[in-house]
Amino acid sequence: MAAAAPLDWIHNFDPERLEARHYEHAKRCLLDLVGVAAGATRTPLARHARRFATRQYGGDRPLLFAEGNASPAGVALHGAWLIDALDAHDGQVLTKGHAGVAILPGLLALPEVASLSGRQFLGLLVLGYEVATRAGIALHATSPDYHTSGAWNALGVAAVAAHLLGLERATLHEALGIAEFYGPRSQMMRCIDHPTMVKDGSGWGAMTGISAALLAEDGFTGAPAVSVTDEDVAAIWRDLGERWYLHEQYFKAYPVCRWAQPAVEAVLAARPADLDPERVARIEIVTFHEGKRLHVTHPTTTEQAQYSLPWPVACALATGTVAVDGITERLGDPALARLAECVEIRESDDFNARFPAERWASAVLHLDDGTRLESPACEARGNPTNPLADAELLAKYDALAEPVLGERATRLREVVMSLETRPASDLLALLGAP
Repeated sequence: MAAAAPLDWIHNFDPERLEARHYEHAKRCLLDLVGVAAGATRTPLARHARRFATRQYGGDRPLLFAEGNASPAGVALHGAWLIDALDAHDGQVLTKGHAGVAILPGLLALPEVASLSGRQFLGLLVLGYEVATRAGIALHATSPDYHTSGAWNALGVAAVAAHLLGLERATLHEALGIAEFYGPRSQMMRCIDHPTMVKDGSGWGAMTGISAALLAEDGFTGAPAVSVTDEDVAAIWRDLGERWYLHEQYFKAYPVCRWAQPAVEAVLAARPADLDPERVARIEIVTFHEGKRLHVTHPTTTEQAQYSLPWPVACALATGTVAVDGITERLGDPALARLAECVEIRESDDFNARFPAERWASAVLHLDDGTRLESPACEARGNPTNPLADAELLAKYDALAEPVLGERATRLREVVMSLETRPASDLLALLGAP
């Protein structure tokens, strides 16, 4: 039957028999995720995540870059919360969200991960991206509400966990169905309009995916997983093993919402290298509707700064980039606050029509002497069509990881980039508390 095809592919997936290019790209994704996780330990959310996981989900599994242990569900919850705390992780345009943020913590949660080869670890990461991304596209196509990533990346985690647990095909289907049903259908635009620590739901998505697999293993039922097996979404799953969504993820250049990043690129394109930010009197941004919704001008929390458009624009104009300190230590900086106050946002019908597959913005900087500095229309960098160079990804990793991990950051980078030749335990040994 046609509905069985994606279940068969997921169940029969062999993480050791992929093309070399998939392992290479999985290593890029992995390095980016662990770098973001390390950098995220500097955020207030990280402290809440550690306390909650260790107090409420007691167990013996180590937490990602944090003191203490928790159960597999607690490890998955904590790890995805941690990565999501710093909005610098990879994503995919058609899902309007993020897969890796949940897949990696889900892969780290179960004790069976310690017996994997590095090649198997990377292969299962690929599986998670393929399942989660398609589940996200399918859910957006069949659900009228705009839900957070946790609603669908839970299925990717369940698929990975099912492989680690050696679940039978029928049990895999139950796990996917449980993950689909319990995945958090939380309101994404509510968090855009009112930014808080709930963010993109990926902590709950990772926890749900692990819980779903463990429940299914114990005989708990939950099938069907309609976003996988329903005829209405068959076309989305038909090209499994042919179209690899792993390679359609984007990497972020800055630790803020992807919707703000076209505006950041636009002001950087308009900004001369020798510009005195004090001379900027007004900043016009033209972008798409969802980008305009990033309205917070004077953020007082990291979450508000990450879901703001004016604030990262101000950071970019003042410093030439958007760095972690701009959304943590420098909140309230009077120079940044003045520039953020200068931002005016309008939406464009043309840019609206291109969303979500494309995200665009343009900028005009008005100086105090009447000079206008205009940008071309800009996209965020890091898409498959305008990728970040490997050197940029390595520099991003170093900037995020070294202040937290010190010399261990170099060793971790070396292990990740040669992981297909090592046991996964080499990686696991480097993911403990700083």
